[in-house]
Amino acid sequence: MGRIIFSAFSDEYSRDVCRQTEALRTLGFTHMEPRFIGEKNIADLTEEEARELRRVLDEAGISVSAIGSPIGKISIEDDFEAHLALAERTFRTANILGAKNIRMFSFYFPKDMTREQCRDAVIERIGALLDLADRYGVTLCHENEAKIYGETPEYCLDLLRHFGGRLRCVFDMGNFVLDGCEPYPHAYELLSDYIEYFHIKDSLPEGAIVPPGLGKASIREILAAHKARGGDFIITLEPHLQLFSGLNALTDSRFENPYKFETQEEAFIEAARLIKDIVNSI
Repeated sequence: MGRIIFSAFSDEYSRDVCRQTEALRTLGFTHMEPRFIGEKNIADLTEEEARELRRVLDEAGISVSAIGSPIGKISIEDDFEAHLALAERTFRTANILGAKNIRMFSFYFPKDMTREQCRDAVIERIGALLDLADRYGVTLCHENEAKIYGETPEYCLDLLRHFGGRLRCVFDMGNFVLDGCEPYPHAYELLSDYIEYFHIKDSLPEGAIVPPGLGKASIREILAAHKARGGDFIITLEPHLQLFSGLNALTDSRFENPYKFETQEEAFIEAARLIKDIVNSI
């Protein structure tokens, strides 16, 4: 049986990195997946800023499980050369922070084009990113998300198979629910051999993101199945209960979330408690 290691998008607790590390230590988390440090995206840090972040994390005893980058979160019509430069800066930051994995996406495409029409362009761009990642010794991990090429389990599998294991999977079960896909057993069974780590988010099909275990994302079943495969693996808490204002735009939905919290800190703490309860029950 594998050991489950806890990480988090702790910017959902606070943008202040010292408050992030304090919360992680209090909650018993050993890792973080940095995304925003202050008001700056992790991909935009200078080398000096990355080294200062490493100093703060080392002092707090927090390791970096992956870089929560925005790589691939652009249209296939956008300037790819500029995006490669952003990716290279991100890979340098990953090296400084001691992070092996880089979260990425598989590009938006024009509304007048199908996924099949965009496939060659997506493959070409991801191939270039993988070649660059190889130079820095990092692993690109694809996250399923709405409106990108790899939105559904089948299109994720297409990418993962095409690159023969060079591209890995960040399995976000909550996103699959929002996109009308069955996270378990269907998506998990399709993608399980390629999963590098998990993003923990729960949701309801009508568009609401809810605390872990209170939606339809089958978090317990998925983690239990993966634990039974053996080997340690990382889960990154991404509750999105207070912070993610862009969800409606991504899902074309309007909803009244049934779970409300006074502050983002309260939301994060409750999500951490619930995911620990789930893990302890496996």
